[in-house]
Amino acid sequence: MANQGPAYYSPYPAATYEGVITPPEGKALLLEDVVDEETAMREVARVMLTSENATIFPGPQVLYGWNEEAKKKATLIKEMSEVLNAKMIPMYDYRPKYPKIDAEVEINPNHPNLTIWHNNIKAAIFIGVHCHYANVALKIVRAETDCYTIAICGLSGHEDAMATLRDQHSHELEKFIKIAKEVKAELGK
Repeated sequence: MANQGPAYYSPYPAATYEGVITPPEGKALLLEDVVDEETAMREVARVMLTSENATIFPGPQVLYGWNEEAKKKATLIKEMSEVLNAKMIPMYDYRPKYPKIDAEVEINPNHPNLTIWHNNIKAAIFIGVHCHYANVALKIVRAETDCYTIAICGLSGHEDAMATLRDQHSHELEKFIKIAKEVKAELGK
């Protein structure tokens, strides 16, 4: 096959090259299927509750209390991690740190695969990460790991995540936590 440009430098092309796009408002994305938000929330909870070393990667938009919504989301994310029995590894900032990243305690969007490999993470939620950095990180994780990625996004979502929930704010996080508790009870965890 002839060289088709930078998009094919990765062994696994970006999702948009495979026809996957972000879901419309009120919907979510599971792999390449557009589904109802609640269906996706149930599947995300199931994956997180049944995967080895499930982890939440909160980004700067929720790590720093820059407004009341960020503070409320941070509290809800902590509760979410408890419900999902998930670790939390923060993405404090976006500056490249290679090769000095401490993969035990942080993740960086420029080389998220290092943290995922080091901690053997099989499912991860990215939340509170600015979209352009989430896009970079999700493309790298998609191409370089076997981690099931979930984007919980305040805007339109991310096609390179295996599951994406869009327009997620405090109310939607509360809804997700409620659904996750139900799924956890169904799984007997």
